[in-house]
This record gives sequence, C-alpha cells and structure tokens, in this order.
Amino acid sequence: MTPSLSPDQVHQLQGWTDRTETLQDTATLAPARGLAATLDIDPAPLQDGAVLPPLWHWLYFLPQAPHSQIGPDGHPRRGGFLPPVPLPRRMWAGSQLRWEPGNPLRLGDALQRRSRIASVEHKAGRSGEMVFVKVEHTVSNDRGTALVELHDIVYRHAARPGEPAPPGVPAEAGAPWQQPWLPDPVMLFRYSALTFNGHRIHYDRSYTQQEEGYPGLVVHGPLIATLLLDLVRRHVPGRSLASFQFRAQRPTFDGHPMRVNGAPSADGRSVRLWAQDTDAFLTMSASADFV
Repeated sequence: MTPSLSPDQVHQLQGWTDRTETLQDTATLAPARGLAATLDIDPAPLQDGAVLPPLWHWLYFLPQAPHSQIGPDGHPRRGGFLPPVPLPRRMWAGSQLRWEPGNPLRLGDALQRRSRIASVEHKAGRSGEMVFVKVEHTVSNDRGTALVELHDIVYRHAARPGEPAPPGVPAEAGAPWQQPWLPDPVMLFRYSALTFNGHRIHYDRSYTQQEEGYPGLVVHGPLIATLLLDLVRRHVPGRSLASFQFRAQRPTFDGHPMRVNGAPSADGRSVRLWAQDTDAFLTMSASADFV
C-alpha cells in the first residue's frame, strides 16, 4: 500500500516527541460512584480516603476541549498536546502501568498528571499505514508519585468498502476465572459520559457503520481493561497490584455477549487475563502482578 504521509509529514509529527503537559484534578466521589453503578459494584465503600480501584484514575484529567474545537469523529481536533496525525481512525491500543508501593491514589486526593510524548512511530505494510504514539503519564498526589502509565495510541486509515475484517485468533478456553458481560448501548453511553469521551464510535451507530465501517458500536478498550481488573477484584479482593499491562487485539461490539477470563499463576503472584467476543475470538490480552 502506498503511504499517504510524506517523509516531511512524518518528520513533522515526530517533532512532537518530548512535548509535555501538566494537569491538576481532584479524585472526587461522584465519578467513582458512577462507575461503580455502571459495573454493578456496591458504592457504599467509596468514601473520601478510600483507595481508588486500579484504572479508575481514568475518570479524572478528562479532555475538555470547547465544542467549537471538536472534530467530525467527536474527538478534539488534531493538534495541541497530541500530534496532528491525519489518519481518521484513532484507538487506544494498550497501556503498561506501574503503581508505586505504599502510595495508592485515594478518593479526595488532589492529583497531578504530567504527560510526555515518549515517541511517534510511522509504519506502512500489508495491513495499511499506521502511526503509533506513546505517551508517558506520571500521576502524583500530595505524597508523591502514585503511578506511571505508558499509553499506546494508534492512528490508521478508515476501512475501505468491501474490505474484509482481519481474521480472529481463538481465545484460550477453560479459564479458572470467568465473568460474562453484555455490553449494551446504555453501558457504553454511561462509560463515555463518565470519561467525557465524545468519540462517536461508542454511541452513534450510523456514524460508526457509515463513516468508520464497523458493524456496531465499539466497546471502549479502557472499559474492557477495567472489566479485566474487576474480575481480579471478584476473585482476590483486597490484593494490591504492582503492575498491569494490556493490549487490544480485536474490536468488541455492543449487543453481543463477551467474557473476561483469568488464570492465576501457581505461586499466586500474578495472573494472565484475556477478553473474548461472542465468537470466542481474543479481543484483549493482559497480565497483572501483585505486590
């Protein structure tokens, strides 16, 4: 496939490397209780001073671009802190997180997030042209650094008419830990609202199908990652995480049953995690290490 980005454009995008942004926020109760309701979790323990469950920091430091600066896909227009990649599809491809021992984020904490563009990489191959942007987020409270996250974003071309979906990889069967979910439009809408995510692929079915070529509403990758760690909470409540990493493998669509799975290690110090769609194809792979 002939690349659409010229060497000069790629060089310009790579000029965003090492740009930084610092944001302030407070770990307020309302978003956490909203996510608890969305996941059918008892909100009673969510009081000021309680430890924020892992990945729930994504409820804070939300994008707040003025409506006049929103692009046709519902995202803020390209540019600003993130490089202005001119490829239409943008997705959260994965993250690698490391929590600092002894300093969990707590509800009520004053928070700071310092973000840095760690790298911008361009690739073109048989699967099309893609740009990978890696962002390093360091989240701190008044007690110091609480977690460091490497966030992988991928930009690619929209699907072409008649283009077949890539073949799926069968998910591993027989997991010791299993939890079914049925992601419906209400769940997707509520998660979009909680994270102030205007990306139309999660709530606008006609846009999703006609403009981006998906068969249905796309389940948020971060939501699936959150469901994977909710599975850990269900089976080993109270265990603290040292690290977590996940990689999106295949889109999941609304209205069809999905399942999250886990297999703890023999020594109990880690767990392999994965999600599968209604056709039993692997949609996300992950792993977590305990303190």
